[in-house]
Amino acid sequence: MTATQKGRDDVENGAQGARHKAATAARIYDYHLGGTHNFPADRAAAEAIAAKFPLVPAMARANRAFLGRAVRYLVDNGVRQFLDIGSGIPTAGNVHEIAQAAAPEARVVYVDIDPVAVAESQEILAGNDRATAILGDLRSPSAILGHPRVTRLLDFNQPIGLLLVAVLHFVPDDNVANDAVAQLVKALAPGSYLVISHASPEDPDLNLDDLGAAQDVYRRQTATPFTLRTRAELARFFTGFELVDPGLVWLPEWRPAPGDPTDFADDPRRCGGLCAVGRLP
Repeated sequence: MTATQKGRDDVENGAQGARHKAATAARIYDYHLGGTHNFPADRAAAEAIAAKFPLVPAMARANRAFLGRAVRYLVDNGVRQFLDIGSGIPTAGNVHEIAQAAAPEARVVYVDIDPVAVAESQEILAGNDRATAILGDLRSPSAILGHPRVTRLLDFNQPIGLLLVAVLHFVPDDNVANDAVAQLVKALAPGSYLVISHASPEDPDLNLDDLGAAQDVYRRQTATPFTLRTRAELARFFTGFELVDPGLVWLPEWRPAPGDPTDFADDPRRCGGLCAVGRLP
């Protein structure tokens, strides 16, 4: 355990940290990526999941690498605004770092349901007047779109990169998920992009018993149970969009770049996640 993690644990064990004892998807993800923005409950849940799916940390790395490639692609194609919903904690290699390194004028709004993730994000972003983080729920898109910090920083008359990376699988109700995406997409100007990654059951070697055990960990230890969706179900989110080549593919297959993780080089299906980028004509 690092000194930083010990300090966070000390806070959690005090009265002020009592509300943070439940694990969250954002901090579990941070732990799998080797971050320090997590608490004992998050680490316990993460390790319980990894006990059933030992490849989970590698899956997290593959997802983070896809996010980076997608953001670079959008910047290269003129996008200067990003709305990242389900962002977690914007630590190393996240959207504002990548986008603003290539285009300093790029603006980013992070949205997450976890108050701790948002607070951590706001600390990280202090002094960056082109990036902010707000508390929001994907299932309430109108509240996100109408948030004063969103409307101040983003111009919805210009193209926006809407990032829904590893978040829709935490909205198990298909009707709710489809409606949320539809409302968000309706607010986008032509030339905007939709970026999605999502856990999928289409790996034929997937052990459904272990999957059920991992889902049970999320149900019991977090407020964000997850579900899997098929390739056909994910394709529906991109209705009205032109898919960027190579289309809807496994995470490592979307425009791989030098320096990417190589965990799934031999069999991309084992990464457990599908992804795509679509452009709104």
